[in-house]
Amino acid sequence: MRIAHTLIMAAGRGSRMMPLTNEIPKAMAKFRDTTLIANSIEKLKNNSQNIHITEGADLAKHVIEQDVSSIFNTEGKGNAWWIFNTLIKNLDEPILVLTCDNVIELDMDRIYKDYISLNSPACLVVPVQPVEGLEGDYIFHDQNRVTELNRHKPSTMYCSGIQLLNPAKVNQYCDPAEDFYSVWSQLISKHQFYCSNVYPNKWFTVDTMAQLEFINNNEH
Repeated sequence: MRIAHTLIMAAGRGSRMMPLTNEIPKAMAKFRDTTLIANSIEKLKNNSQNIHITEGADLAKHVIEQDVSSIFNTEGKGNAWWIFNTLIKNLDEPILVLTCDNVIELDMDRIYKDYISLNSPACLVVPVQPVEGLEGDYIFHDQNRVTELNRHKPSTMYCSGIQLLNPAKVNQYCDPAEDFYSVWSQLISKHQFYCSNVYPNKWFTVDTMAQLEFINNNEH
């Protein structure tokens, strides 16, 4: 097993899914016979020895029941805070990072091999083809080295919210930051931000109630 650690970011409240998220965190939204985050955990257990969660206080009991390795309370913090302020910052190996609203199937072995072939950068983002109605940052690259991210200028790929990063290397190349845009910008300037040649086998992200309804009523 080559990617030993996975971290699922689940601290966001999901304001675009209100009023549902007035009652429960977005990660606990019902997905078929389970929840968004429980579905991710179950799928990733077959490929990763250690699953870590960043979350707010309301989610802790639910993910503990899923037998995860560790939980980091990042309530009130930015989505990249954990890289610089938890024990994970010392991890000198690739860790798979994704958000709880990704419904995916990944070939972890191919992604890992691609990461190694690109000289194990500080961060490798797994791209997806643009999907109408789903927002994302378009990727521009030169032989896989990312040169620009742009939310408004289109390209043939954009960020999926899935990345393979080495926390120790990120701390080496970046000043501490709260959000991933700042981390990515620093890594782009240091030539340490790459995009993979490997796309997810299946991918969908849930950001609105309409998208949640769609994924619950359709095989993807």
